[in-house]
Amino acid sequence: MNCGMIFKPTLTCLLLAATALAQSTPSPDSTSGNLAQATPPDASAQAGTPISYASVSRLNGMLSQLESASKSTQSDLLGLRIERWKTDKTTKEQALTNLDSIQRNLQSGLPDIIAQLRAAPESVPASFKLYRNLDALYDVLGNVVELTGAFGTRDDTQALGNDLNAFEATRRQMAERIEDLATAKEAEIVHLRTELKSAQAAVPTPPPKKVVVDDTQPAAKPEAKKKSTTKPKPHTPAATTTKPPAGQTQPQPQNPNPQ
Repeated sequence: MNCGMIFKPTLTCLLLAATALAQSTPSPDSTSGNLAQATPPDASAQAGTPISYASVSRLNGMLSQLESASKSTQSDLLGLRIERWKTDKTTKEQALTNLDSIQRNLQSGLPDIIAQLRAAPESVPASFKLYRNLDALYDVLGNVVELTGAFGTRDDTQALGNDLNAFEATRRQMAERIEDLATAKEAEIVHLRTELKSAQAAVPTPPPKKVVVDDTQPAAKPEAKKKSTTKPKPHTPAATTTKPPAGQTQPQPQNPNPQ
């Protein structure tokens, strides 16, 4: 079998990205033991919308099956003897890399996503996050199953094949649940919009305000010009000099202190 055709290097990147996405989202406090205090309540519960018991029961059964498949897969992966495979070193190293990424996802990424969905069972984003993780996990595990079938034992191939089928079944159920949630949310939005329009139509519209303009008033008279209050300066007559008649000599002033 041509291993180069079976092997897909990008599958590991997909699974690692899904694991990082789960770890980047705040998870419940594992030390407190109280999930209700560690994770905020569901938005639908805050809005007062009742959560269907059948929907929650269906989700809990799905998540329980997923946790069981995760434990079984981890055990089966530990039993693999990839170092004994009769293939080249590159294929063995890449198979070990895939195995390690699957183990990390099952031990940390997947449990965090499951805890988030249990805390908010009607959350579409949390449901879709789990679906994306299962999709990446299915691709990487499927590659390991193909390599095990080519170079491993029949028992290992059968065990991992059963694990892969379990993940595939959960992935299909999750896809159906997301579709149901989206349909229900859409119907709820349409209902709320209808109620909002009815409430707006029931509110009486206030009459328009009338503005009365009185154009009978006489036009304003222009203001009279103010008179200048500056007083005129008094006229001072010029000094005149009287000349004596002709032939008369103007008397000279006498010196009161003769020598």
